[in-house]
Amino acid sequence: MQTVRDIANEIVAREGGYVNDPDDPGGATKFGVTIHTMRRLGLDLDADGDVDADDVQRLTRVQAVDIFIRHYFERPLIAELPSGLHATVFDMYVNAGANAVRILQRLLCEMGHSVAVDGALGPQSIKAAHAAYNQAPQAMVDAYGIARRNYYFRIADRRPASRKYARTRAGGKGGWIKRAEEFISAAYHMTTAEFNARVAVWG
Repeated sequence: MQTVRDIANEIVAREGGYVNDPDDPGGATKFGVTIHTMRRLGLDLDADGDVDADDVQRLTRVQAVDIFIRHYFERPLIAELPSGLHATVFDMYVNAGANAVRILQRLLCEMGHSVAVDGALGPQSIKAAHAAYNQAPQAMVDAYGIARRNYYFRIADRRPASRKYARTRAGGKGGWIKRAEEFISAAYHMTTAEFNARVAVWG
């Protein structure tokens, strides 16, 4: 069975190395750790009195894994969710922060559970997640993955600059969509025709 460190290492590998894309609100990022996160944590790695892109570039893979485990898995209480949801919710929390929890909470509401959609895991959300998961484990994982995919599509619908993350220049599935589908059973992956129909409105 995967450990949380195994999952975190996979996230780091998925996120890749240093980037500073002007179309990405996260700004300078390395291994998925943004400059905003490093400033919030006070990670002045070059000890020059500020946290800037130079500090982001100095970040090591081990440091990134440790940040993710502490601040994106343990602190938001993802560890309290059913183990089968750990990998997908943890991955989404690194990618989208508290929206990862809101996606889960909305899904639980759609399933008939009474939980607040506030982006914070508490006793009610955790209890509901266990109840839903125990009833149909794989269906719950797939439903969350599909909700993730829909979340990415909605961002791209609203923000044309983000469409390059959902659709490649060649017109195929972009990184966001492939990332969501890593956590969805193959039967629910979008076909080429389905994907093309979904993004046709983007022109």
